[in-house]
Amino acid sequence: MRRSKESKKKTRPSSPLRDRTGSPTSLESRPYGSHPSSLSPSASLLDRDLVTGESSLLGDLKFSPDDSVSNYNPRSFPHSVKQQCWDKAEKIKGRDPDRWRRDALGNTVFRKLVGCPGCLCHDYDHILPYSKGGKSTLENCQVLQATVNRSKGNRTEISRAELIQKSSYCRVSGRDMDLLELSAYGNVHRGQDSGGCRIQ
Repeated sequence: MRRSKESKKKTRPSSPLRDRTGSPTSLESRPYGSHPSSLSPSASLLDRDLVTGESSLLGDLKFSPDDSVSNYNPRSFPHSVKQQCWDKAEKIKGRDPDRWRRDALGNTVFRKLVGCPGCLCHDYDHILPYSKGGKSTLENCQVLQATVNRSKGNRTEISRAELIQKSSYCRVSGRDMDLLELSAYGNVHRGQDSGGCRIQ
């Protein structure tokens, strides 16, 4: 009776990756480096199939002529456009223009404060709203206080006077500006036109 149980154990199916004798199956028998893509041993079988082209997911992908790079219009402004947009905003006398500017309505804004609701925060605004066909280009970009930009939304018929009324006004002294610069940059930079004496 014991022999019949032992014979049943021997006839059980072996593991799909290794049989009981320890010899590797065809999936594991490829030595590392013999695979055309030279994938690491930890790469999954699916990764190996995709790389070798045994199952191509992108083979039938086609692009229409309208998908060209020249027609690409991202929702947000590229970094280079934001930099140029900041550079074209009005400078504040006596302040580093890389840190401080005036928005299109004359509100003081600080470079490090972007997208927050405070009175020194700014956004890069689409003059003609993106939802109405406005492009994310320098010509359609302006620095605008964040609260004003939120109030403006995608409206085009809003007047400059209405936008000024939506501005968050705060009185910021030179000392306040210095403290903000110290906290954000670790130092204070004055503009070339600052004049006066400097404490060293």
